[in-house]
Amino acid sequence: MNNYSIYFKIALLILFIGCKPNTSGSIEPVEVDISTIGKHIEQLASDDFMGRMPFTEGEVKTVNYLKNQFSELGLLPGNGTSYFQEVPLVEITGVPSEIMKISGDEKSFDLNYFEDFVALSSKTDSEVSLENSELVYAGYGIVAPEYGWNDYEGIDWKGKTAVVLVNDPGFQSGDSTLFKGNEMTYYGRWTYKYEEAARQGAAGVLIIHETEPASYGWNVVQSSWSGAQLSLESSKPVADVQGWISNESAKKLFQASSVKNKNFKELAKTKDFRPISLGLTASVKITNTIKRDISKNVVALLPGTERKDEYIIYSAHWDHLGIGRPVDNDSIYNGAVDNASGTACLLAIAEAFKKLGETKRSIVFLAVTAEEQGLLGSAYYAEHPIYDPQKTVADINMDALSSPGPMKDLTITGYGQSEMDEYAKDAAEKQSRYVIPDPEAEKGYFFRSDHFNFAKIGIPALYASGTFEDFEHGKAFVKKMNDDYHSNKYHQPSDEYDPLTTELSGIQFDAQLLFQVGLKLANEDYFPKWYDRSEFKAVRNEKL
Repeated sequence: MNNYSIYFKIALLILFIGCKPNTSGSIEPVEVDISTIGKHIEQLASDDFMGRMPFTEGEVKTVNYLKNQFSELGLLPGNGTSYFQEVPLVEITGVPSEIMKISGDEKSFDLNYFEDFVALSSKTDSEVSLENSELVYAGYGIVAPEYGWNDYEGIDWKGKTAVVLVNDPGFQSGDSTLFKGNEMTYYGRWTYKYEEAARQGAAGVLIIHETEPASYGWNVVQSSWSGAQLSLESSKPVADVQGWISNESAKKLFQASSVKNKNFKELAKTKDFRPISLGLTASVKITNTIKRDISKNVVALLPGTERKDEYIIYSAHWDHLGIGRPVDNDSIYNGAVDNASGTACLLAIAEAFKKLGETKRSIVFLAVTAEEQGLLGSAYYAEHPIYDPQKTVADINMDALSSPGPMKDLTITGYGQSEMDEYAKDAAEKQSRYVIPDPEAEKGYFFRSDHFNFAKIGIPALYASGTFEDFEHGKAFVKKMNDDYHSNKYHQPSDEYDPLTTELSGIQFDAQLLFQVGLKLANEDYFPKWYDRSEFKAVRNEKL
């Protein structure tokens, strides 16, 4: 820790730490321990934990480590007599054919696996394939009645493969009334693209990758959508083949297609767009190995005193990508930032609440599985809640905390959704910070971490951290650091922890704020509300 950080913490400590009375009646501080955070990140991101992939030895080590830490803190098992909530998952390891054959009347060519496309299947069949499946361009692949938008209209999709753009029409449109302008809606997420194509009855769906609208590079697609993939058992329809193609491959498709206007992105930007056959077919085969097993959410409880049947949940996902394709001779995807950092803060905040002694409401500490596979652990919890959602006051989620030092900003992802904004503002002011909405709302972070599943069942959620301006280093330095992480470390083996070079003071600063927010909620009787403009308000009102 540099001298500035030490000075900063000492100068502001009294403004933002939690406090408890000691035996003499005076006030002594309670703070989230920075050494606790560092200790747990170092352990969870070590090679011994093998990248913390569900269904591996890395999972066994991780969930037992978390259970033991909660137990040693004196927290109660959070699921009856158990610290575990079993999450039944299906693991599908798909091996695609090395080429995807594209055929047309005038031109045929091959796309190469991993370099040009990735493909997988969520179907529990030993083999799935596309055999000369007609490729149809479906724009953004969106059906949104509230926007008068239907990219699938007018075609029987049986046997066909939808080729779709990532993100939604508002992205870089300059029109704030088109969807939500530059802010990504759920319609822009890859999960939605897969879901909608299946609802339409398509045999396949291929998302065209572009780094900026996707918010990650092709290397992330390669690491995230290859190897073993997990899903919840579901009766919902799924396409036979789901995948991505590179932007360069998409250009080849359209150059070879029968479509006269080759500017395919411009074609899709109006509600008048209708799907267009490319005059091409695709053939690819995927051989699947199926494994059904039980993963685990880890949950611990600190009971309240006066309102013990009301709950504040702190959440963080413990999983990462495990062992995968080597990059620079390293095959362990350690996930130090994503998300050993959030899990470590979960344990450190739990420790701080234990030091505090007691709260009026109960506090739940929930480490969920399989976030990297599509928020599966939190989705399972939302479908099978241990604690009554009507009695759950809020969720405070922690994911990928990293900064060069204490941050001047507090970025709230999903700002404007609920009164949790006000709790965050109050805590931020005590740290001499300002609050901003996510300046990169076009990247859809609100839909990319576990708080989203709590919001979907009506529980107000806070997902916030410093991301924009460091007290000492300013804005440009932070941007450079964030850009480097997303370009070179996100979902890569290089997301590692070095105790000699990793700065923890900013992570501790954020964790302290989130502790303060939970502390306030835990000692009052008010339930934060969704704002009128939030799509989640109706769900909460219905449940209450």
